[in-house]
Amino acid sequence: MTSENPLLPLVRAALHGVEDPEIRRPITDLGMVDDVRIDEDANVFIRVLLTVSGCPLKSEIITRVTTAVQAVEGINAVDVELGVMDDEQRSAMRQMLRGGQAERTIPFAQPGNLTRVVAVASGKGGVGKSSVTVNLALALARQGLSVGILDADIYGHSIPDLLGIGEARPTVVDDMIMPVPALEGLKVISVGMLKPSRDQVVAWRGPILDRALTQLLADVYWGDLDYLLLDLPPGTGDVAMSLGQKIPSSEVLVVTTPQQAASEVAERAGTMAHIMEQRVIGVVENMSWLENVCPHCGESHRMLLFGSGGGVLVAEALTDRFGYDVPMLGQIPFDEALLAGGDRGEPIVVSAPDHPAAQAMVELGRLITSKKRSLVGTRLPLATS
Repeated sequence: MTSENPLLPLVRAALHGVEDPEIRRPITDLGMVDDVRIDEDANVFIRVLLTVSGCPLKSEIITRVTTAVQAVEGINAVDVELGVMDDEQRSAMRQMLRGGQAERTIPFAQPGNLTRVVAVASGKGGVGKSSVTVNLALALARQGLSVGILDADIYGHSIPDLLGIGEARPTVVDDMIMPVPALEGLKVISVGMLKPSRDQVVAWRGPILDRALTQLLADVYWGDLDYLLLDLPPGTGDVAMSLGQKIPSSEVLVVTTPQQAASEVAERAGTMAHIMEQRVIGVVENMSWLENVCPHCGESHRMLLFGSGGGVLVAEALTDRFGYDVPMLGQIPFDEALLAGGDRGEPIVVSAPDHPAAQAMVELGRLITSKKRSLVGTRLPLATS
């Protein structure tokens, strides 16, 4: 009887510390380690099974495995070979990840789910809703929280470009979709990532939109999230209504700009959430002012490019209408760095954290996490016998 190489348990322990870069679970738990052998010269052979043959992060997996095993004292060399899971192995992995739940279950709608779902809404386009979503997500992630973004803006899906992952495509394991990893560990999925080409037009309405939202919520393996942010389409259409029905515990953050025309339509977005019995947690006023250094006195002055007071008007109107406090959570100044960072795929919270707009986003994240989820104004998923 041949005795086991004493290095083998150490190698297995090292492999248990290697996470799949998309699923973020140990590759040993996922059944991806197919074979581990060590010869008499302490050379290690490891066969790792990819979930699909075209896995976009296979080089990253090889690097992570090699680095982890080479760190084991006494190991001479590491050889990693890649294979692909068969249907039975993929099915077993899906069952493990879903915790035995049936397919097409929206985890965030289940009793006891601890993920806080916040939909970012606006009455009209052009108010910077997607920029707020991305930078707020990064601000939350920098607090050490696990954060996902679902780009539910079916027609104007800009989240991937804002994060610099516009060309990324998710890995699909049978009927389970892996979100694309992004800055600060964000997990991101967008309908734009599921199109065959970037220039393809999405022309969906009614039932098709509803099914698409279900797929993005149920078929994506989100894992354990502290926060899921949804970037909603502007206005009060099908997606906003479907979300309220599918995740009754979700909350809504309303984004507006200072001018009256924007504030009036922003009220409608908040009112739609109230109709769907979602709680509106607050209002964010974007593009509140531009800091400008005067060429004459050298002092910094605030230029009110779009007027003032719109955010306060929305917060006061929604508070009066709903019967609970809807606070103005923040004012985000207009910042050239914010605009340039969005064009480059470098959000300002990461690229220029000292800028006033970045600091305002960070403060917004702090305020949201400091406010406990309230049941006031929220429909509870209760059943009567």
